[in-house]
Amino acid sequence: MSVGKQMVGAAAQEKPNIEENHTAPTGPHRVPQRLDVGSMKYDSDSLRSLAPDGWVHSALYTDETIFELELERIFHSGWVFIGHESEIAKAGEFKRRQIGRQPVIFVRGHDEQVRVLLNRCRHRGAVVCELDEGQDRYFRCWYHGWTYSNSGELLSVSGPEGYDSSFDARENGLTPAPRVENYRGFVFAALKDQVPSLQEYLGGAAKMIDILVDAAPKGEITVGAGSNRTVYKGNWKQVGMDGYHPLFVHASVLATWERQAESGHSLGATHSANPFAFDAVSETRDFGHGHTTLDFRKHRLMHAGKYRALLESTPGGVEYIDALYSEHDSKWADLLLAMAGDPHVGIFPNLQLINNHIRIVNPVSVDETEVQMFPVLFAHASDEINALRLRQHESFYGPAGSGSTDDAEIFERVQLGLHAQLEPWINISRGMNREYIDDEGTVVGHITDEVPQRGQMRQWLAMMTGAPVMGAL
Repeated sequence: MSVGKQMVGAAAQEKPNIEENHTAPTGPHRVPQRLDVGSMKYDSDSLRSLAPDGWVHSALYTDETIFELELERIFHSGWVFIGHESEIAKAGEFKRRQIGRQPVIFVRGHDEQVRVLLNRCRHRGAVVCELDEGQDRYFRCWYHGWTYSNSGELLSVSGPEGYDSSFDARENGLTPAPRVENYRGFVFAALKDQVPSLQEYLGGAAKMIDILVDAAPKGEITVGAGSNRTVYKGNWKQVGMDGYHPLFVHASVLATWERQAESGHSLGATHSANPFAFDAVSETRDFGHGHTTLDFRKHRLMHAGKYRALLESTPGGVEYIDALYSEHDSKWADLLLAMAGDPHVGIFPNLQLINNHIRIVNPVSVDETEVQMFPVLFAHASDEINALRLRQHESFYGPAGSGSTDDAEIFERVQLGLHAQLEPWINISRGMNREYIDDEGTVVGHITDEVPQRGQMRQWLAMMTGAPVMGAL
């Protein structure tokens, strides 16, 4: 039976009985009972009650106390993506970044070591780095003049005679993040030392990062083409891996790709046919720890010839293809070519690798989020191939692109709707009746199923309650 027929059959069997909506749920698609959150204590049991199997209470997106707890228990307590090492390729180069609400400096010191330093003077607390990016030997506090090296050491204090011999400059350098680790150039930091190794945390999602890195000859990507930002009035958790919405939110874009299938300069060059259709072979996957993907591997292997032809007609394309097959075994090279460097993976809580860019999600408030997107280029590919990657990024995700504006708009409409709370439950049960666990322990569903939403919520519960949540939501 085809996937499409399975969906129709399931839908026919699951028409809700509206009169029974306030009874206890008897299946994964039944609406839970109403829940009074006005007197919620925000303890572990209360938080778990907000996310029963296949459902999420809208308070998770609108409650300011929950948002503050998220900052402390998720962003300030676990691994958070900071940036790619190519952004600070030279000694002294720095980028200003955020870990939740805490400002940090992503910097390569004079000793060539990559660090993540808290952006706070050890004297009276002012930020010492005010530029978004740059290159310098020092960070100087404009409040009272304390000066630090680009590796964090306190070098000078104005008016040192005001301190006696008990003052030790070595104890007053910029505070480093307790844990900083690197996976293939992707730098993560944690503000608490009690976290698993980054490799353990990434788990099976690491192989999706490999799809991007290995698509670059010699495994060298560069993230130096600038960035663009989107700010929307909505909760940060709305930015997820969702394969159900493109047929509707991006309907006009999909139609344009079909009309202009041979242009090659839009993302239609890699999204041949429709990977989001109800009868598509594309899948969703949950790798654990909240890391999820829209898995287009099967779909794109079916249509790889089109993208290969585009590359062969692009200067440097033949050499690029040859490099892939000389550096990797043929099966992996076939996949790399088909995927075009697009793992379409989300690494919880703030990183996404989508199409030709790296995306950082920064929570601002319970109902405001900043998304910063960085195009990814290949260090050893031709200028023409990299130009193609940039044009493809701009066509959908750029400031005047056809897709990101759609997403920001729908996120804001959702945030408005969530304040209608007589029936406060969000339904994320789609596909629970057909998801399965593969041999690698990954939860797998159809491209339109809400496997990613359940996987992300499972990790949310684990970090918010301090105890792992077993099973599939």
